[in-house]
Amino acid sequence: MLLNEIKRVLISVTDKAGIVELAQGLQPYGVQILSTGGTAAQLRKSGVSVTDVSDYTGFPEMMDGRVKTLHPKIHGGLLALRDNESHMQALRLHGISLIDMVVINLYRFEDTVAKEGCTLEHAIENIDIGGPSMLRAASKNYRFVSVVTDPADYPKILAEMKKTGGKISEATNFELAKKTFRLTAHYDGAISNYLEKVSIRS
Repeated sequence: MLLNEIKRVLISVTDKAGIVELAQGLQPYGVQILSTGGTAAQLRKSGVSVTDVSDYTGFPEMMDGRVKTLHPKIHGGLLALRDNESHMQALRLHGISLIDMVVINLYRFEDTVAKEGCTLEHAIENIDIGGPSMLRAASKNYRFVSVVTDPADYPKILAEMKKTGGKISEATNFELAKKTFRLTAHYDGAISNYLEKVSIRS
């Protein structure tokens, strides 16, 4: 059974329930935590060491936060096949580090559009782009990357890491990937369903 050591984790969550406890649980394994915005602030406030994604990539968040994780140092680190030497050589050539786990949940699009008076413009701004991109990248590479979207799974992740000395199995990653693709399918469906009900006059 393939076990992947968790050395670097990217955390960016809208639902912050349990996130401090998860991050604190990762610390004994010497995990580097990358994070953004409010998530990074909350983790730091709780005494967790965090590297801002903008410091990691060398590019600032821009366009009101629309662009922050859409970067080769993020997606290269998620998509590289660890058993493919050409992939690993590309990482070394471009100074990209592996990312072994992402902990992400998405902008609450359905909650936003359910509010009375929600405008199309406001709805559009609450369509998550970077989150689903990272979730899909990590899920595609489930053999080597853990993708965690549900706070209810945090204790299971920490329990497995405790049992294995900081590693997660491919079997666990596969189940997490399936759960993630169900989530992104639902998310895109919710966006499509909302937009189908909206018309713009030409």
